[in-house]
Amino acid sequence: MKILVDADACPVKDVIISVGREKNIPVELIASFNHHMDGEPGVCVITTDAGPDSADLVIANRVMAHDIVVTQDYGLAALVLGRKGRALSPRGLIYSEKNIDGLLMQRHFSAKVRRSGGRTKGPPVFSSEDRENFKKALLKLLE
Repeated sequence: MKILVDADACPVKDVIISVGREKNIPVELIASFNHHMDGEPGVCVITTDAGPDSADLVIANRVMAHDIVVTQDYGLAALVLGRKGRALSPRGLIYSEKNIDGLLMQRHFSAKVRRSGGRTKGPPVFSSEDRENFKKALLKLLE
């Protein structure tokens, strides 16, 4: 088991690295070369090109059954679930077969509204409560 992170805009990398060290689980940070990151003991940094889905494709190809992927991308989460991995958002939402279809539908609807010139509401500001919810959810997946 390992933890793979869609690291381009992940606000909880420090929490993931800390928990990974504590539980002796390898962590892989996957990000485009536009987001330079230094490696640390127990952390593998994988750099991809700057394409819009480059990191997602690397993660989708690397994930194995029982791995945990941290991502905000519903499409990537669906791919991870299809490969028998587990997926988690930085706010602590555990993606599952029960909620992923609804989330993908919501994403599709929002994109349709934006394409027609409408506006959709973005996510709320990331909070310390979100950080704590994430840590609890990650530890739950590691049980």
